[in-house]
Amino acid sequence: MQKAAIDRVKLIFTLLDADGTGSLEAEDFDLMAARVVAASPGSDEAAKAAMLAAFRRYWTTLAAELDANRDGRVTFEEYTACVLSPERFDAALTDFAESLAALGDPNGDGLIERDLFVALMTAIGFERANIDALFDAFQPSDDDQIEVAVWAAGIRDYYGPEKTGIPGDHLVAVRG
Repeated sequence: MQKAAIDRVKLIFTLLDADGTGSLEAEDFDLMAARVVAASPGSDEAAKAAMLAAFRRYWTTLAAELDANRDGRVTFEEYTACVLSPERFDAALTDFAESLAALGDPNGDGLIERDLFVALMTAIGFERANIDALFDAFQPSDDDQIEVAVWAAGIRDYYGPEKTGIPGDHLVAVRG
């Protein structure tokens, strides 16, 4: 597995651990979902509901596949298996990626403006400099917008153990 993939997994685990307990639990996904939905007040209720459902599906898939001792928590050691076997999480990850990207497109034009992208990524917990670097890596238009499909693909790539040199690596890189 690529070091870049391990670094991405460490970061996302830390961010998903919304309550800071050191392990992932259903409550973490509810907290994160609430923060992300709140960051997109212009989105319709269907998009918000889809995002909430995607976070819940992400959790239920992780718990079913990775909670080896069935204690209702996923440790970092257990979580790393999602990178080792990404095919086990493909449906949940695709649902999550598409729901998050769609939440960033409240007017349905297929484009995401930087301000909303920043708000959503900040709600997840990423650093502003890294968020801007990621947005720029997606090659925004002259109107400072990226395509929904590009972001959704970027989210899926983030979890690919064989992926290196991808836009998502900007989220891990230390920026000044």
